Amino acid sequence: MELIGTALTLSELVSYQDGSVVSKTLIDKKIGTVTMFSFGAGQGLSEHTAPYDAFVQIVDGEAEVVINGESQRVSAGQIIIMPANIPHELKAVTPFKMLLVMIRA
Repeated sequence: MELIGTALTLSELVSYQDGSVVSKTLIDKKIGTVTMFSFGAGQGLSEHTAPYDAFVQIVDGEAEVVINGESQRVSAGQIIIMPANIPHELKAVTPFKMLLVMIRA
């Protein structure tokens, strides 16, 4: 599937797979990345830090996002910014899809 110059529907770029996290990199440049993810029920990313701010848009479903120990639910249509060098984690409340934009500059 050609990504550049083609109109695409975000929610269709990755499929759900039971018990799995699926990702598809849309843009990978020196300055940053754009990646689409799907998380099956109960799946997530364990606590970690990143040296760059991360912009997350929930495209489908609902996630629990914990930033520096503070938990909040984020649903389809909402965004959250995870700040650089602060511990964060994500877990599927329901199966969910998200767009992750990481800027390295």
